[in-house]
Amino acid sequence: MPKLLDRIDSPADLKGLTPQELEPLAAELRQKLVTTVTTTGGHLASNLGVVELTIALHRVFDSPRDKIIWDVGHQSYVHKLLTGRRQHFASLRQYGGLSGFTSPDESPHDPFGTGHASTSVSAALGMAIARDLCGDDYQVVAVIGDGAITGGMALEALNQAGNLGSRLVVVLNDNGMSISPTVGSLAKLLNKVRFDRRYYLAKKESKRILTALPLGNKLWQVSRQAKGRFKGLVMPTMVWEELGFTYIGPIDGHNITDLETALVQARDYHLKPTFVHVITTKGKGHRPAESNAVYFHGVPAKRVSSKKIPTYSEVFAQTVLQLTRENPRLVTITPAMPEGNCLSIVEAEFPQRVFDVGICEQHAVTFAAGLATQGFIPIVAIYSTFLQRAFDQILHDVCLQNLPVVFAIDRGGIVGDDGKTHQGTFDISYLTLIPNLIVSAPKDENELQHLLYTAVKSGQPMAIRYPRGAGVGVELDETLQEIPIGKWETVRNGKDVAILAIGAMVAPALEAARELTANKIEATVVNARFAKPLDSALIIDLTRGIKRLVTVEENTISGGFGSSVAKFLQDSGIGALQVKSIGIPDEFVEQGTQATLRTKYGLDAKGIAQQALNLFPGHKSGSLLEVKGKVGTVP
Repeated sequence: MPKLLDRIDSPADLKGLTPQELEPLAAELRQKLVTTVTTTGGHLASNLGVVELTIALHRVFDSPRDKIIWDVGHQSYVHKLLTGRRQHFASLRQYGGLSGFTSPDESPHDPFGTGHASTSVSAALGMAIARDLCGDDYQVVAVIGDGAITGGMALEALNQAGNLGSRLVVVLNDNGMSISPTVGSLAKLLNKVRFDRRYYLAKKESKRILTALPLGNKLWQVSRQAKGRFKGLVMPTMVWEELGFTYIGPIDGHNITDLETALVQARDYHLKPTFVHVITTKGKGHRPAESNAVYFHGVPAKRVSSKKIPTYSEVFAQTVLQLTRENPRLVTITPAMPEGNCLSIVEAEFPQRVFDVGICEQHAVTFAAGLATQGFIPIVAIYSTFLQRAFDQILHDVCLQNLPVVFAIDRGGIVGDDGKTHQGTFDISYLTLIPNLIVSAPKDENELQHLLYTAVKSGQPMAIRYPRGAGVGVELDETLQEIPIGKWETVRNGKDVAILAIGAMVAPALEAARELTANKIEATVVNARFAKPLDSALIIDLTRGIKRLVTVEENTISGGFGSSVAKFLQDSGIGALQVKSIGIPDEFVEQGTQATLRTKYGLDAKGIAQQALNLFPGHKSGSLLEVKGKVGTVP
């Protein structure tokens, strides 16, 4: 029997289905999500929760003329399936395939690229005002989760949208979760709506009772003001109406008929912006995801199993736990990422000293600064891509005042399948330009724990960036040690070329040096564990005997570690050198596995060795060849 989903190549096809066909379509969509995402990896639970909502949106609105903006965008998989990308869905998050987020480059049905939370209302308001200025009449819809709406940027946009009064629809997808349960006062308010049945009963019965009385219709009209007051008492959602929106809801987010009715009301209301409150269940229709929505928020792609090596995130959290036990003034802050940063083990033992502030990166940093002024040592645990959002707070609120805040920057470098919105390839560049800030990166998971210990002891602002995924498999020291700030480590000696590698690039640099030995080139390899301050004494010492220098970083070359080394050489008047910087060129890195992308940018052992060999133009053919898994000379 032909599947309903096979008939849907555009939202226009969706509008042609009968109401009786919509529930079977929803079941097919859920099956497609489970079978595909458990293979490719990706965000499963969040997409299972918006199946009916996505169907209703595309039946009521006319995409791409009407603009539907998904916030954060990781819950747009159903949207992709219904907007002409079904045939390519198996390429989701794969190299050269569909993005795991919305992307205007991918489809006209994606009017705005998203990957960071809380942006949709701002973008939607901009589109709505542009429409009004041009005298057009298309609809603009922002679909935002209850986690993303707690972000300051979303609240700023709601404030302006209500004030301007432009026609705009904001759909709140309220499932009580971001990645983990949503936190904060706004979340508590929404919880009252989600679990309080009094308003549902009152709303259902009030019109029936009043209209049954003599002059009932007039009574119903008169009762609107009283009804609003009652609603404000039993269901504290009047905040949206006080902001200037007309509130519709709460709506069962898994009842397509109710959803369509509410969305039509919002679409056809022209007096001011509307706020449609939709209650959904994250992981809906897939029992494992419903019972453990945190785990199934993002599922990994199927991989060949390997020996279990702790991840950098796990080692970070274990070290924080040890340090928290030892120092009563150590606190940890995370913007809605306790699971991603593996901080649950710390939170379980020290619930009063671990703060999940929600999707509020700017607040997280300045909150840490405030704690630091009172003698506490805050660790801000955050992904590289999200720390970008708090640049001014790092500069103005922490470093300008030289406060001892520790930035534990997870997912530094290439992160892989999440793609261009999530790659952590800019942090060395934007952090090293800030005065007073120490910037470091460990060569392995053992050095990570020592750098964290050093940062806590330093009394200065210090950033430690470490990669996504498993460590290199080294044994962890039982005793933590301070590492002299700004001092690098020579891990291999050679007379022909020096490879200065930082962070995760030390291991492939060592392998590259071994490959170069097969070409009769001996390389010094330096673990340049501090991008700032540089180990100027070691650089000067190296350049006395070695005239070829290669810098390697999993960061954009522009303004990065290599740029800092080159500037130091120039300022120091050190000439007669051949210098090559290896890193990310001036572009955004697309999705793909970490290994695939490192090979693409020459950040694997073979790429590093080849770039080093290119500094020896008279050396045979000047190229390397892979033979039986090893690199050797071309015959």
